[in-house]
Amino acid sequence: MSKAGWAPGVAGLIEIGPVGIQERERKMCRPLRRAGLEMIPEAVPDGTMPVVWGYGREDVVDGFSHGYETPQLVERLNNDWYDLAVSSGLLDHRREFLVMLPQGIRTHREALQDTHWGRRPVPMAWTRVRLLERWDIMGRGAASAFLGIRAGHPGFSMMALDSSVYIGCSTGEIGVDVVAVRHPDRSKSILRQLEWFASWDGHFADRELKKRIAVWLAGRAPGAVTRFDQ
Repeated sequence: MSKAGWAPGVAGLIEIGPVGIQERERKMCRPLRRAGLEMIPEAVPDGTMPVVWGYGREDVVDGFSHGYETPQLVERLNNDWYDLAVSSGLLDHRREFLVMLPQGIRTHREALQDTHWGRRPVPMAWTRVRLLERWDIMGRGAASAFLGIRAGHPGFSMMALDSSVYIGCSTGEIGVDVVAVRHPDRSKSILRQLEWFASWDGHFADRELKKRIAVWLAGRAPGAVTRFDQ
């Protein structure tokens, strides 16, 4: 008999029944596997910072940009992403790292549509993944709707298992920008943004995420910089 399963969520775990497990496999696991990412459920390290928002120019230690007119764009993006992932320390010895993904059984594209139509967005949280031998992050990954819009138009957030490195990718009007941030948990700009969100009470405020951020901020090492020290 099929049993219910669980998926990591913003406030802990989201229960998924037998049909949900099959749908999650079809909607999320298979597309990501075709892109070269194997999902590792319920394996995000304890104490991982919930999100990375609001980094400043001073926090960026490396990165690259390519315009859409760049010849062999997907190949260039893939090669530069891998070089950055290796040089920055995103990948551990098993080629594992974290990716921000929608939770439950909905695709990233559906989550964006919710936001566009004014509906409360689905929870997003880190998911542990392993980079397989054959991968295509900027092509199939972007086309999967989890790592972008379509091939050559990626967009994602990634972080090392020890939270020491964050890599963010955004698709703009003229090209693709990828940045690496070292030790995001020590950035004054990022910490101020997280503190602001933890106290924000707007219509789209994710209350469970606010709780997670507040707990993480409260559990930081003694002497860490906060807004009260500014």
